[in-house]
Amino acid sequence: VQLVESGGGLVQAGGSLRLSCAASGSIFNFAAMAWYRQAPGNQRELVARITHTATTTYADSVKGRFSISRDTARNTVYLQMNSLKPEDTAVYYCQSGSYGGDTYWGQGTQVTVSS
Repeated sequence: VQLVESGGGLVQAGGSLRLSCAASGSIFNFAAMAWYRQAPGNQRELVARITHTATTTYADSVKGRFSISRDTARNTVYLQMNSLKPEDTAVYYCQSGSYGGDTYWGQGTQVTVSS
């Protein structure tokens, strides 16, 4: 399984970015897919998650600003990030979880929000 993230970059506070995670196979093969982030000196944290039934969950810090979605035809999961804050600066990782409990990670994409 390969997960390839894209869409990161540098944006001013209040701006928006959309991250993409393209999977090498059908995303229906996964029980859930998620976005995590890790800032320097911090632990990796869950940002948003979408299950195979399209149920979504969000970290409290991003609720109302970020939205996770999927395009099953393109085997891609997205993270739309609006009203970005400097504290959103991190490397964002895509993760998938199989029904058997295996997890897979992408290589990460850097998001930097300037004040």
